[in-house]
Amino acid sequence: MNSSGSHTSSSVPPPPPSRWRRLLFRLLLFCLIVPPLAVALYTWAMFSFSYSRGDRVGYVQKFSDKGWICKTWEGELAMVNLPGAMPEIFHFTARDDSVAKRINGSLGQRVVLHYEQHVGLPTSCFGDTSYFVTEVRPVSP
Repeated sequence: MNSSGSHTSSSVPPPPPSRWRRLLFRLLLFCLIVPPLAVALYTWAMFSFSYSRGDRVGYVQKFSDKGWICKTWEGELAMVNLPGAMPEIFHFTARDDSVAKRINGSLGQRVVLHYEQHVGLPTSCFGDTSYFVTEVRPVSP
């Protein structure tokens, strides 16, 4: 108290944030950062390692750019083993535009499609199938 009988206001620091408030802030920060980071890491891993790879030979009978938001090239390869036999259809996705351009240029011709299979992708935004064509080669008659 001073001489006039009132209390003097000294600069008192504000009380530190409560322990619960800090814990809640850290939990919120963890929930906002870790899940997207985990999904990105998982997606990268699924694209980095292929489950299988190989070649398919046949005639590309359908190839189109599909999707509302995520546009991908989707196609069908008709594989005929014997003349007159029912063809087996191989559904595939081409993510690279240069590969898609070569496939479009070889429609109706016999081709070899080299593919990599990536299973476990988190969304169909990467393609309708798990078979991603990486190379196209025409077959000589």
